[in-house]
Amino acid sequence: MEKKIRVLVAKPGLDGHDRGAKVVARALRDAGFEVIYTGLRQTPEQIAEAALQEDVNVVAMSILSGAHGHLFPKVVDLVRKNGMTDALIIGGGVIPEGDIPALKEAGVSAVFTPGTPTSEVVKYINENVKL
Repeated sequence: MEKKIRVLVAKPGLDGHDRGAKVVARALRDAGFEVIYTGLRQTPEQIAEAALQEDVNVVAMSILSGAHGHLFPKVVDLVRKNGMTDALIIGGGVIPEGDIPALKEAGVSAVFTPGTPTSEVVKYINENVKL
């Protein structure tokens, strides 16, 4: 039996809108991934702990609040400190193009902005996850 890719979909910070995260979570599920959705208002520590406990291959964060420059790198750091060196960490949401290079430098593998087809996210995960 082939191992399924496990994805944690997380909403870090005080962001109260999760429609986009739910759309992505459903698309990932429909693509055959196992999806764990953390719900709203998660701390970086909660996200990193859930990633470890659920033994995920991917941490997919969604943010609209503008705190991505602080929260995404913090999650990357905590996930790596938990020994999850092969976990693919991606982000999405309302993120200015000018902020993306710093997020990638901090360890976020890819950033998907509004309007990105969900098929592109699925393709990226399939091509970059390490099982």
